Amino acid sequence: MKFHEYKGLDLVATGNEVLDRWRKNHAFEKSLELREGAPEFIFFEGPPSANGMPGIHHVMARSIKDAICRYKTQSGYKVNRRAGWDTHGLPVELGVEKMLGITKEDIGTKISVEEYNDACRKEVMKYTAEWVNMTERVGYWVDMNDPYITYDNRYIETLWHLLKKIYDKGLLYKGKSIQPYSPAAGTGLSTHELNQPGCYRDVKDTTAVAQFAVVRDEKSEFLFAEGVPAYILAWTTTPWTLPSNTALCVGPNIDYVRVLSFNPYTGQPALYVVAQALVNAHFSPKAADVKFEDYKPGDKLVPFKVLDGTLKGTDLVGISYEQLIPWFNPGEGAFRVIPGDYVTTEDGTGIVHIAPTFGADDAKVARLAGVPGLQVLDRNGDLQAQVDLRGRFFCIEDLDPEYAAANMSADYAEWAGRYVKNAYDASLPADAPTLDVDICVMLKQQNKAFRIEKHTHNYPHCWRTDKPVLYYPLNSWFIKTTAVRERMMELNEQIMWKPESTGTGRFGKWLENIQDWNLSRSRYWGTPLPIWQTEDGKEAKCIGSIAELYAEIDKAVAAGFMTENPFAAKGFDPKDMSKDNYDKIDIHRPYVDNIFLVSDSGKKMVRELDLIDVWFDSGAMPYAQEGLRNIDSDRFGITADFIAEGVDQTRGWFYTLHAINTMVSNKCAFKRVISNGLVLDKDGNKMSKRLGNAIDPFWALDTYGADALRWYMLTNAQPWDNLRFDVNGVDEVRRKFFGTLYNTYSFFALYANIDGFDPKAEAVPMNERPEIDRWVISLLNSLVKDVVAAYEDYDITSAGRLIQDFVCDHVSNWYVRLGRKRFWGGSMDTDKLSAYQTLYQVLVAVSKLAAPIAPFFMDRLYTDLVEGADSVHYVPMPEYDETVVDKELEERMLLSQRATSMVLALRRKAEINVRKPLSKIIIPVIDAHVKEQLELVKGLILNEVNVKEAEFISDTTGLITKKIKPNFKTLGKIYGKQMKEIAAAFGSLGQDVINAIQASEASGTGYVLNLPSGDVTLNKGDYEISSEDMPGWLVATEGAMTIALDITITEQLKQEGVARELVNRIQNLRKSSGFDVTDKVDVVIFADGEDGEEINASLVNFAEYIGAQTLALSVNAAPLAEAGDAPEVEWNEGTIRIKVTKK
Repeated sequence: MKFHEYKGLDLVATGNEVLDRWRKNHAFEKSLELREGAPEFIFFEGPPSANGMPGIHHVMARSIKDAICRYKTQSGYKVNRRAGWDTHGLPVELGVEKMLGITKEDIGTKISVEEYNDACRKEVMKYTAEWVNMTERVGYWVDMNDPYITYDNRYIETLWHLLKKIYDKGLLYKGKSIQPYSPAAGTGLSTHELNQPGCYRDVKDTTAVAQFAVVRDEKSEFLFAEGVPAYILAWTTTPWTLPSNTALCVGPNIDYVRVLSFNPYTGQPALYVVAQALVNAHFSPKAADVKFEDYKPGDKLVPFKVLDGTLKGTDLVGISYEQLIPWFNPGEGAFRVIPGDYVTTEDGTGIVHIAPTFGADDAKVARLAGVPGLQVLDRNGDLQAQVDLRGRFFCIEDLDPEYAAANMSADYAEWAGRYVKNAYDASLPADAPTLDVDICVMLKQQNKAFRIEKHTHNYPHCWRTDKPVLYYPLNSWFIKTTAVRERMMELNEQIMWKPESTGTGRFGKWLENIQDWNLSRSRYWGTPLPIWQTEDGKEAKCIGSIAELYAEIDKAVAAGFMTENPFAAKGFDPKDMSKDNYDKIDIHRPYVDNIFLVSDSGKKMVRELDLIDVWFDSGAMPYAQEGLRNIDSDRFGITADFIAEGVDQTRGWFYTLHAINTMVSNKCAFKRVISNGLVLDKDGNKMSKRLGNAIDPFWALDTYGADALRWYMLTNAQPWDNLRFDVNGVDEVRRKFFGTLYNTYSFFALYANIDGFDPKAEAVPMNERPEIDRWVISLLNSLVKDVVAAYEDYDITSAGRLIQDFVCDHVSNWYVRLGRKRFWGGSMDTDKLSAYQTLYQVLVAVSKLAAPIAPFFMDRLYTDLVEGADSVHYVPMPEYDETVVDKELEERMLLSQRATSMVLALRRKAEINVRKPLSKIIIPVIDAHVKEQLELVKGLILNEVNVKEAEFISDTTGLITKKIKPNFKTLGKIYGKQMKEIAAAFGSLGQDVINAIQASEASGTGYVLNLPSGDVTLNKGDYEISSEDMPGWLVATEGAMTIALDITITEQLKQEGVARELVNRIQNLRKSSGFDVTDKVDVVIFADGEDGEEINASLVNFAEYIGAQTLALSVNAAPLAEAGDAPEVEWNEGTIRIKVTKK
């Protein structure tokens, strides 16, 4: 056969050509057909949303998934891969609102719900073409022709089925509680949404220590003994919640003290109650000696005196205080000190301001103490928090007029309608004062503020709007995930997490502390909650299918609550599960809102208007992608063998998959998961268009090709570590790995075509092959074993690195370089055939091993090598052949490679290039086995480093002086208290001990260092050994190996070096002249002066050598004057001329 030869490496062109072939041949579909009947490997694709463009991080995620699925296909499994689209939820709705220039409040007024949802349906698939294009170009084989789509009626119906199962188990309930709420998005959020990466951010806000005036009565009389007003201090980072304060909470066992002082703003005398441990945080120790009579209002140092005696929190419980901001009357039982076990003295004052309507802990302790929350009555007659759903203090016109007249202070008018966070009001300039600032200023003027300052704290933000969230009392439907917490934890132990720490840490700890799942969403585009209730809420029905709903509608028609069945009117057949039939109807809002049912007692039932959390949509995909049409199939709710998505899905898709499967099927949703990290810029910053550091994936694909991108992203760092993406790294992968492999193949193809190599020729028996061939075949099989083990462990990074090291360090830089002459000229004897067969076997195996990571290049490499092959992705992984593995041979070749590398490094240090021969190296050898191994490869080492002689010695005394120093980082972790003694001991270690340490390392054991404070075991990496140079010699130490190089150059060595330099120049001229590798030539070298003298001297002894190396029939020297137009080449500090004439 003829092996294809190329003019250069072009990974972009290669990718395009192979992709065209895949499309033409339906390669993905064929890969499934070929595996028909094989064991199935179950993979779930996490659905992205197509209303946004794909980013470079999606290349990473899709490459990980594709690599594992391709490997499993090559391992004999059938791997169905179905794409999906996440089409509901906030990302879509917010995008549509921005596009239409509306807000949530405009839906139903300026635009109908029907029109709005139609816009969402169209917008959600806006970038489908770009996603498909990116997916194909990245090489991700996944079925995008038949994706599951979460807005599909059959998908939604399956969600209803699952919700009914959860409802029937008593795990779906309605309640009012404090929940995360996003005013910017207009909906409540679940706790797992709030725990997405980046949701909690450090923000700098105005904070206040408010002083609450104690009501003087029998209970509090002891606080007024000093004849001044008494106040309780409480700190808050959200001053906007102070108008809703109804209690102060103390720790029952915390020690509190009375502090006599002055208000730092007004100068008025006061007695303050504060936790004893926090006195110095609020009263400057510098003012402790300031006399009270010397104080004047406005002084920076405010005197204070801690009165004798301490109070327990229990002594303060029951004390009443005046309402801080008396805008609304919350009713009986408010404004008391209450106990709470969660109060600490880590910060603040040791006393917590309680606003029950804006904090779950606040609501809990207030309820236990019988303290009401401050609620206002709206125009509909419903009790609400003082802040409305848009994040504003309730507007007066939105309050019940009678309630406002009886319960609202006139002072509230100027504050009504103010946003509690400026981020909610797009009309405000960036420097506009915040509500927090204005409230603090008011308190300061009223002698109600003790300290106002800026404070940096961690505050939650909405994962989609990037705006702050509030904790807000919401009527919501909840899934009682707390009831299955322990079972979820048990099942999690069965899952193999990559990395393991995510499973036990981020995910495991999350499960330990989960709250009930807030399922309700007050939005329009999403899966409707399938629950209908009577007006009094006493009767409810949870609908589990459209067929069930169809039947219930018929009952409602019969009862007179519906005039007709809208599904029947559309021609829908509840027995027909086809897509065409289901496409006749739409069960989104507003259509489903117009369906009324009849209760068992004959009452009218309306649907709860909430949608469900979009994370339920994606978490239900193991069931919903199949639909109720396949409810009896084994595939309905099947457990995946493998999933992979970004770390942000740990408390998103990963969690909801796990929770739903646990509740519905009492099993794991997935067995293995790779949780990949973030893709950052090269400096470690998060990529964003705003910062201008985002990488366009299409540009990257156009510039470097998918294979280089995939190889870089999957081997540069473990997928679960954050990747600092650097285009220079991608280019380096292209040059170093793919360039090396391409050059190796090109070398093979060139000479194989010249010699007519036939891969089908009878194989040379392994025992008849040269040692270098047996070595690389042995190493190849060791590679196969290690790479397959890495893939099986879902460790793509290690698999890729092993392949890369093998190709670059062992195949190209060692095997091909050492054996290249075997491919040149001559007939196809056994040695040459062995060389071809060996390199061919290596290249074919590498194409198979690397195919999961670099699918395009490896497919072309394989089809170029194997005549008639369709694709590397159809063939199995190479099999490990233990019979050809020779670990002794691998060991000694590794020793020769290491020795060669060390000597070449010494040459570079001495600035003596490898073409200049040197006389001797000395290698101290402590281990007899190592010496024996080195003896066997001595000739190879000497040839590679161009040194004449190697001597192995066991006693280095007087020749080489070694130094050793400890690695404080590794030793300190184990022997922290002994480190001073260890450091001192290292300074006194003799050469015999250092040799013994090296010997222990060579044998793979630790060396025990006996110290007075206890023995210390030294392992590899716990120390660094170096050697001092000897006169006329350079010395290097690497691990257990030390080498000394004689750098003295004799006249004979100099002449040989000149000859080698001439060979280099002549070979370059042959190449630049376009000569064929077999062409014979005549050579004339033109030089004068010292250059001419050294060249002439060299030719006397080495002309024949030069001729043999360059296929020159004659090699002569002549003066420069005779050079004519002979090409000029660099020589020493100047130039000479060389004429190479083809015969």
